[in-house]
Amino acid sequence: MDSSIEIKDNIARTKSLNRKEGIIKLLFASIFIVTGLMLFGFSILYNLKPEAIIRNTFTGFLCGGILIYMLNDAGERKLFSYDNGQKRNRFVISYFACLIISMVLPLVTVGVWPYLFIFLFLGLFSTNEIGLFSGSMLVIFSVMLEKEGSYAEFFMYFLAGAVILVLLRDINETTKIGIPIFISISLQLTLIVAFDILFQNKSLSFAMLIVPIVNILINIILMFILLNMFGVYVIRKSNDRYMDINDTEYPLLVQLKETDKDAYFKAIHIAYLAERIALDLGLNARAVKTMSYYYNIGVIDGSKSWEDVKHFYLENNFPEEAIIYLEEYIKNDRSKQLSKEAGIIYMSETLIESILYLFEKNKDTKINYDDLIEKIFRHKLENKELYNYNISLYELERMKTLMKKEKLYYDFLR
Repeated sequence: MDSSIEIKDNIARTKSLNRKEGIIKLLFASIFIVTGLMLFGFSILYNLKPEAIIRNTFTGFLCGGILIYMLNDAGERKLFSYDNGQKRNRFVISYFACLIISMVLPLVTVGVWPYLFIFLFLGLFSTNEIGLFSGSMLVIFSVMLEKEGSYAEFFMYFLAGAVILVLLRDINETTKIGIPIFISISLQLTLIVAFDILFQNKSLSFAMLIVPIVNILINIILMFILLNMFGVYVIRKSNDRYMDINDTEYPLLVQLKETDKDAYFKAIHIAYLAERIALDLGLNARAVKTMSYYYNIGVIDGSKSWEDVKHFYLENNFPEEAIIYLEEYIKNDRSKQLSKEAGIIYMSETLIESILYLFEKNKDTKINYDDLIEKIFRHKLENKELYNYNISLYELERMKTLMKKEKLYYDFLR
């Protein structure tokens, strides 16, 4: 009876996930249609020549198709930054908003186009590569919709956009944004002067700098608003989510404890050791702790494969990076290189299980922890079990040293 209920639940979950994925794919497909049609409509609205209308429409559909491919590829390969992979509709909405802006920008002077902000906006809600491509194609659209657009307009915004994406890659709560923004703004001002003002065949005056100064002020205001909101609603929210799910009183962990106390306590011990190692090596300690707690969560309903167990993480809104690490560790695909974080969990799990096994045989046994740790590492290296992990010999030595420092903690496992 129980097994039939579980099967029905799994089928319902699969249908729900497929339905959500179907909606996302439909949104992605709309990018192709909407981009091409908007280029076609605005080309007519701006009274462009028939050949320009055909060129613009073709370019719109082409760029839209390439963007869809990049989005699908990023989704399949888990390349999205932050939690953008779970909320891909966020990028679609952002893209359509920026697309509309790009359509109306030909109505204003080129020097005030806010593309520095647009590049950053699109990059934060997808990946740097997608942000660079989508931002570039929008600049191209704005230039093509002008009756006398030039390559100079594209290059001065493309270069500044590329720089802001590079300087603010993978921002977090401790990232200092002042210097990157200052560099980007200074470059934008220099490019506008170099590509636009110097070719106006007029004597240089302060009045000519009013337009680029307005551009700088618009971009600064918009970028600070964007980064502030992004920090509050994306970065901090992700951090808060880690705090929730890494709390030992979190309902899913409590459920694991009620189902299998041994699995629960083993997860707690692995998390303690793995987190300390990750912190020392400068790795993602929060994600490592989450992996330690939840990699064996399938014990609750008997799930073993990734497809059967992933609903726990999706239903509990785990951060995207944590889901990626968990998928990697649970699948344990030895045909490709695994992360350092997975290597830490693997070695911590091996050590904790070894100690628990020895204490289970004899609670009063005296274990030489240094020898045990040396034997474990030697065995794993001799059998080439660590060769698949992207971890150096130096990092393995650091891991070994840190494990040897926890002798007092191991005695609590009796």
